[in-house]
Amino acid sequence: SGPIEIPEGIDSIHHEVELGVVIGKAGKRIDPHAAMDHVSGYCLGFDMTARQWQNQAKDAGKPWTLAKCFDTSLPISTQFLDKSQVSNPHTLTLWCKVNGELKQRGSTADMVFDIPALIAAISKHHTLEENDLILTGTPAGVGPVKAGDQLSGGIEEHGVSVCFDVKASNP
Repeated sequence: SGPIEIPEGIDSIHHEVELGVVIGKAGKRIDPHAAMDHVSGYCLGFDMTARQWQNQAKDAGKPWTLAKCFDTSLPISTQFLDKSQVSNPHTLTLWCKVNGELKQRGSTADMVFDIPALIAAISKHHTLEENDLILTGTPAGVGPVKAGDQLSGGIEEHGVSVCFDVKASNP
């Protein structure tokens, strides 16, 4: 996998390890009871945030989309877990390390919203298409990474692991 690049003018970005839900069947206004029929599987994702940009935008009362949507802001695992491989996606342990030091570890059982609720809420306003990716929320321990760091994470029960080098972007 390629590196995570810190945008020009930013010293660090923050990591959030999350379960990625991959949509396998398109839908709009999906009922929560049918939501899991639209899931094809799972991956691990890092929701990276340029906190400096986010805070500037918040202080100015402006949208902070750029803080979440810069190049390489959503690195994901190349390991895909088919839905049939995961008996219960609400009991998975996610972990994140920075330079080998554990920063985040938590269970998807502690998510504020379960996967059917997320799919129903999102599909109320946005048509979900095959291969769309939904991130489900992050455990405690969100924090910064800087150029030269190594960010790793995994889904404990299924041996999914990923590792990314963090570097400054080229101007």
